[in-house]
Amino acid sequence: MEPKKNPKSDVKRNSSLYFAVGLALMLGITYMAINYKTYDKSDVVADTLNLDDELDEEVPITEQVVTPPPPPPPPPAAPEVIEVVEDEEEVEETVIESTETEMETEIVEVEEVEVEEVEEDIEVPFHVIENVAVFPGCENKKGNEAKKQCMNEKVNKFIQRKFNTELANELGLTPGKKRVFVRFKVDKAGSITAIQARGPHPALEKEAKRVIGKLPKMKPGKQRGKPVVMPFSIPIVFQVQD
Repeated sequence: MEPKKNPKSDVKRNSSLYFAVGLALMLGITYMAINYKTYDKSDVVADTLNLDDELDEEVPITEQVVTPPPPPPPPPAAPEVIEVVEDEEEVEETVIESTETEMETEIVEVEEVEVEEVEEDIEVPFHVIENVAVFPGCENKKGNEAKKQCMNEKVNKFIQRKFNTELANELGLTPGKKRVFVRFKVDKAGSITAIQARGPHPALEKEAKRVIGKLPKMKPGKQRGKPVVMPFSIPIVFQVQD
């Protein structure tokens, strides 16, 4: 006859329950071991604030230093006795007159004076002027170039008639051809001005200025329709005989 086992004494009956409880216990221990943290004691002490030391610290009481005011200045010295002397000279008082006009004063209006503008004398050289100065007798010439040629011829003929060529022989100059360079201006009125001469002798220069000063009055030259000053130069050539 086989012996019968008590079902309550069977160990396998609750093995799954025991396994689950053991597994949960092991997981809990593992979780606590992973999250467990430790701290250094020195760090804890360093971060600790001791308020007792601050409360016991004594704050020194500052003393306010009062600066005494400076002493008062000494009283001024007694002035010397001043003798009053009568003025012998009489001083004239300067009376400043008012520049404001009174109601009864008649105000006279001052007429404005027109100031004429003075035009500058513009010089235009002989070879570029638009309308050359016209020498008497050249009025009928057509064209500016023809009037220039006519003026050259008229001035040369005038100098040949008026210039004293015998003067060169009297001055004892060396024989040969001599030149006196003459320069003058025909102003806006047609008159001869600013005569200059340069030659081998001062007497010849003086004679050249005398002759040029006798040139007749001309019709003034024009540039863009306005009268202008026209410079003109010409050499006076003559021969000194042996």
